[in-house]
Amino acid sequence: MSNTLQTPELPKRFYADVTVEETADGFEIRLDGRPVRTPARRLLALSARAPADIVAAEWAGQGTHIDPATMPVTRLVNTVLDGVATDPAATRTDLGRYAETDLLAYRADEPERLVARQAEAWDPMIEWVAERFGARVAVASGVMHVAQAPATLEALRARLDAETDPFRLAAIHQMTTLTGSLILALAVAEGRLGAPEAWRLAHVDEDWNISLWGEDAEASARREARFADMRAAEILLVG
Repeated sequence: MSNTLQTPELPKRFYADVTVEETADGFEIRLDGRPVRTPARRLLALSARAPADIVAAEWAGQGTHIDPATMPVTRLVNTVLDGVATDPAATRTDLGRYAETDLLAYRADEPERLVARQAEAWDPMIEWVAERFGARVAVASGVMHVAQAPATLEALRARLDAETDPFRLAAIHQMTTLTGSLILALAVAEGRLGAPEAWRLAHVDEDWNISLWGEDAEASARREARFADMRAAEILLVG
């Protein structure tokens, strides 16, 4: 008997027309005039027209089968409606933990060129946090835990408490988990950075290794897919 895992068969496309309808519930995605439901059977409706149009385009762009892997904005919206919107406090709490272990606080102690590259890329963002939130982020070299001051954690968590839109909150969460940095996610949310620049800053170490050892095709494909999720989050932030 073969132990090879079979890839689940994708559902066949069952609709011809995709539209966006403005209703009391928001901007609904309709397939052949019928409302779409999330995996938890909630109405697929967004609070803003622009991202709703992008979700509709993802549905319209499907071929003979529906492949969720090619629908990053739809997947994130489903996460919002089925999870974040029902319990935003849990999402804020999870994000608050990243304030304690932000990527930008952990620096290499060698080689010198990597140390300099990290400082050039990340120090401006540490300074931005100090100016924008009045919070000093502690930075250290090596792998030991860097304890952040209670005032710093409080300031960053207060910023998260100000996010009442579940779509924006979910977008910040997705960016944070993708980059390992709440600071970078907040910088995008505040308009300080665009998603491509935040993505570049999050991959200083990885790009350093690529410059030394070359790029792996599979790793590159995974990174490209993750960047699609990063752009999906930016779409919900911009609205």
